[in-house]
Amino acid sequence: MGEERMGDCWSYTKDQFDNLEKHTQWGIEYLEKYTKFVKERSEIETSYAKQIRNLSKKYQPKKNSREEEESKYTFCRAFLTTLNELNDYAGQHEVIAENLTSQIISELSRYLAELKAERKGHFHDGRKAQQHVESSWKQLESSKRRFERDCKEADRAQQYFEKMDADINVTKADVEKARQQAQMRHQMAADSKSDYSAYLQKFNQEQNEHYFTVIPNIFQKLQEMEEKRIERIGVCMKTFADVDRQVLPIVGKCLDGMTKAAEAIEPKTDSQQVVESYKSGFEPPGDVEFEDYGQAMKRTASDTSLSRETKEKPVSKSKGKLWPFIKNKNKLSLKLGSGPEDFSHLPPEQRRKKLQGKLDDLNKDIQKEMDQRDALTKMKDVYVKNPQMGDPASVDPRLSEIGQNIEKLQFEVQKFEGWLAEVEERMPSKSDTHRRSGLYETQNSTTVSNNCAQDRESPDGSYTEEQNSETQVKANINPVPNTNPVPTSTTPEFDDEFDDEETLPTIGTCKALYPFEGHNEGTIAVAEGELLYVIEEDKGDGWTRVRRNEEEEGYVPTSYVEVFLETNAKGAMTYI
Repeated sequence: MGEERMGDCWSYTKDQFDNLEKHTQWGIEYLEKYTKFVKERSEIETSYAKQIRNLSKKYQPKKNSREEEESKYTFCRAFLTTLNELNDYAGQHEVIAENLTSQIISELSRYLAELKAERKGHFHDGRKAQQHVESSWKQLESSKRRFERDCKEADRAQQYFEKMDADINVTKADVEKARQQAQMRHQMAADSKSDYSAYLQKFNQEQNEHYFTVIPNIFQKLQEMEEKRIERIGVCMKTFADVDRQVLPIVGKCLDGMTKAAEAIEPKTDSQQVVESYKSGFEPPGDVEFEDYGQAMKRTASDTSLSRETKEKPVSKSKGKLWPFIKNKNKLSLKLGSGPEDFSHLPPEQRRKKLQGKLDDLNKDIQKEMDQRDALTKMKDVYVKNPQMGDPASVDPRLSEIGQNIEKLQFEVQKFEGWLAEVEERMPSKSDTHRRSGLYETQNSTTVSNNCAQDRESPDGSYTEEQNSETQVKANINPVPNTNPVPTSTTPEFDDEFDDEETLPTIGTCKALYPFEGHNEGTIAVAEGELLYVIEEDKGDGWTRVRRNEEEEGYVPTSYVEVFLETNAKGAMTYI
């Protein structure tokens, strides 16, 4: 019965260890599953933040002249603010990913390694204690069987002695020998009993310690280990929520920034900007005079033909071609460098803005040169006081060069200030100024070169207020001084050129290898790395015609760009 009970206890204890081993292994696997879940969430946040950043970057305004124009409008500035706030919003998702990795994933990975080692140690101690008590039980059973055997042998020896002692035929020597044998067996039985008793006492003590101390301690440690695991996963779940909660204030600020940007949009201000950008400064055309053809016989034949040529054609052409509505697509028909530096091809208001912008740029350049001059002067003073730091004479060439640059820039400023004053004087505030578009006006004053046509269209489609030497070259017209100008057959041809001209098709693209400032008329400024459309290939003069958008096109040096022509567009170019 004792052996059966002992076997049942050991079997039950072993089953309990197996159950605990399976449960703790499942707990570790569950913790690994949660770690994998957090890791995938972190990867999603990183990917989402990357996509948001790419989206914000994709719609950021490109670095060109169009960017400056867009910045004038409140809705463009609001959209730019939205893109910037969206970029910051993406940064908060990156913060979430980083915190999930550092505060949860890394911590759980390290804890899992520690948990596996601790679990392994506890079950190793349990198996070792179980093996020890089983070994002690085997020793007890062996001593018990030996004691049982010795007792049986002692009983048989005692019975044999008594038998020999009762037999009268046996000699005394045989009886003495049987007695000694019986005594020896009794002594062996006594020794076996003593060993059995000692082993039994030892086993009972070890068994008691095993079931009441060792095993409960191991189970207690396993329980504490399990509780720590559950507690740790709870802390991680709380951290999982806190990581999101920590960025909510900044995310809220980003959304508030988007809202404020949207509320700052001013439709009236933007529409006024459009008016200011495209205001020409032209006066509306005068009334068309009534022509009484019934009085034709009162005029000479020459007068009639002249009046019809000077009046009928302007009327017919001006019906759909009043100055403010002319769309001049032939801005670059002049040769490079021969365009009007004073922007006389533009309407008065746009010309004034261009001149004012040019003056602002020149003043900025002058200020830069003066700052450099001041810095070099201070450096020269330092060299004078401390010759060991440098030679003062080495600064003189650069100072001289800067002085020359300042003089040139100041001369340019004076020149553009004169043109600006001239434009402001001629702005449409004089009632006696009569502005017309598309044709030369016939006047009875003196020479054409002085003031016969204040506002006219040149053969290249440009506008000028005075006919000076530059516009004479552009127009390629030889005026006849001191005579009344007679309209020639070229006048309607200019209007026909405007009517027939179409926008040049795109024949490829190009990438700017170097920056080009494009100071000359007909050229266009480009930044290094900027992508443009090619609308006319190099004709052998070293210039390529490009377009930035519908309103900006011009020539750039062919050596400054890398051209990528479309295969089906080669040879389809026109040259104006």
